[in-house]
Amino acid sequence: MTLDEEKIRGILKEKGLKVTRQRLLVLDTLASRPGSHLTAEEIFDLVKGDSPEIGLATVYRTIQLFMELHLIDRINLDDGFVRYEIGDMGTKKNSHHHHHLICLSCGRVMSVEDDLLEELEAEIARTTGFKVTDHEVKLYGYCKECGGNLIEKNKTSE
Repeated sequence: MTLDEEKIRGILKEKGLKVTRQRLLVLDTLASRPGSHLTAEEIFDLVKGDSPEIGLATVYRTIQLFMELHLIDRINLDDGFVRYEIGDMGTKKNSHHHHHLICLSCGRVMSVEDDLLEELEAEIARTTGFKVTDHEVKLYGYCKECGGNLIEKNKTSE
């Protein structure tokens, strides 16, 4: 995903916020690495290369601001770190996020864009009156590479 800098400038100005080089660099770092699921420290390390004067506190404040503006999303992959990824860029509030496949062997994380839970949510609303506004799905298993290796290991150990 490429960063639509004019759109970001417009969102920030509309909220009465300054458009700074550091803010644009943080967002561009996430936008240029889709599927990377970066921690704040990883974002800081990457941005510091282009902006050596930036501090970690600035990165944290920028992340918080961008989450409030629905530009980035916070995700928890159950690895002890809070991670971030580019969001819907402020276009859809209360939209569903994509889901994640997490390999138990190598730790690889893959994103799944399909939202397959819409029918379930409609059924929940119909039967209980509960309106689902968001959900997060993490599926654990083995990626193609690791799954194939496990099958081969099981065959040789029998």
